Amino acid sequence: MNIQELPKTIPIFPLSNFIMFPGTTVPLNIFEPRYLQMVNESMKNNRIIGMIQPKKSGTLKKPDLYQIGCIGKITSFNETEDGRILIILNGVCRFRIKSELNSSKLYRECEVQYNDFLGDISKKSNEVNFSDIGLIMENMRKFFKKQGYIVNLKDLEKKDMSQTLNDLSMASPFSLEEKQILLESLDVNIRKEKMEQILNNYIKDDFENTTLQ
Repeated sequence: MNIQELPKTIPIFPLSNFIMFPGTTVPLNIFEPRYLQMVNESMKNNRIIGMIQPKKSGTLKKPDLYQIGCIGKITSFNETEDGRILIILNGVCRFRIKSELNSSKLYRECEVQYNDFLGDISKKSNEVNFSDIGLIMENMRKFFKKQGYIVNLKDLEKKDMSQTLNDLSMASPFSLEEKQILLESLDVNIRKEKMEQILNNYIKDDFENTTLQ
């Protein structure tokens, strides 16, 4: 998929406590009528859905949105006997909201642009350089252990640096604000620096709940 193939208008799925990164794969359990409609209509078109974080401002039915999210493509679709839809979404590219459309549909739609995130769909990849991310991996192990998680990061070491950082960003028990900062980092080097800062803050403060400003 290249930039010309990405839709300029997309359905928006504001989901709290959830951030998707390019190249990651996530299962979703869809049961609300508005999102059942969204998924069914998306399956008839390009199978693209925009995942984005709602803010704490706005109304309950229509919260304000962060400006940057990530589109995902539905790669698996299954209907259950009780009316739910189980999908698997593959992260493709980040987007920035230009405007929200007035629509009679149950779900929200936005006009978006991808110009700031062309690297997400570039074929270029960075080979894993453990001198670059070795410290991050080690600090991440310490962080997970301190939080009571037992994880195996070996599989991540086989991926390129960008994919490794995306997977770590999504799976880590960071705050939502910290994950949003990582999502909005324009390239892999900036994301690496931001993750180092976040981890250093946790380590420095003895893993107290701090947020990178």
